[in-house]
Amino acid sequence: MRIRDYRDDDTPEINLIPLIDVLLCLLIFFVVTTTFDTRSVLKLELPRADGQPATAQAQPLSILINAQGRYFVGDREVLRTDVDALKQALRAVAGEDRSRTVLIRADARTPWQAVVTTYEALGQLGFHKIANATAPSAATAGANP
Repeated sequence: MRIRDYRDDDTPEINLIPLIDVLLCLLIFFVVTTTFDTRSVLKLELPRADGQPATAQAQPLSILINAQGRYFVGDREVLRTDVDALKQALRAVAGEDRSRTVLIRADARTPWQAVVTTYEALGQLGFHKIANATAPSAATAGANP
């Protein structure tokens, strides 16, 4: 009696499905955990706007924020850069008049936190009419002498 040898029929094979599963899991992991740095992609120079300036009935309360984040309310410099110091300066200049328009003039290189601090102080004091000053675009500035 002869026993047949079936070893010749066994060809080795590589199953790729588990390998593909692992690679897809790694791909998803790296896509989810990757941080994207948009600061290097976007080059912004703010603010500029087109449009006609609004005519104001009363003299607005002016807040100037320079490039270093220092505040000037009216013609007074605010010595500290926190919300309480800004609120104190706004109370001294505006008094109890909360219906007055507030014009924020921020330098294009001003840190955004300084502008947000200004909005926070104005909101806590109850000012509702807030305007942002912008420079006209180069095309509009050349057209109007």
